[in-house]
Amino acid sequence: MPTYETTPTESVWDYPRPPALRRDPRQIVVQCAGETLARTTRALKIMETSHPPVFYLPPTDVRMDLLRSASHHTWCEWKGMADYWDVLAGSSIRALAAWSYPAPRPPYEDLADHVAFYAARVDRCTVDGYLVQPQEGDFYGGWITPEVRGPFKGGTRTHGW
Repeated sequence: MPTYETTPTESVWDYPRPPALRRDPRQIVVQCAGETLARTTRALKIMETSHPPVFYLPPTDVRMDLLRSASHHTWCEWKGMADYWDVLAGSSIRALAAWSYPAPRPPYEDLADHVAFYAARVDRCTVDGYLVQPQEGDFYGGWITPEVRGPFKGGTRTHGW
């Protein structure tokens, strides 16, 4: 387990709008039903006001053979059209557990085909060995780690923030 005592904290209320995109060299691991779905040190991180960060993983570091395209899409005012994926691991099917942007709008082009996972819809997500706490709610998909401080949008009674 990593030591976060010396890691500076960051408030999601200091994150910009429109969101910032940064490279994150920490090791990201996503697991489900006994399978490692993804492992990377080449994640891209989106940071947006009031939201915990979302990590987008390069498709070469994701077990795409364990993902099935779902017929669900959403629109982000900043990044464009998102496609959703079901996770098929072991005998488990996790509906709409991941999403990606096949053709993101500028300046988010680097996100193209990178995959983000809802931590609450898989079994385990870690950032440098730290177990991620999922963002509340069923839409945003942010990952809460020790250095990130809220309050966070997405939970009960936060819709109008």
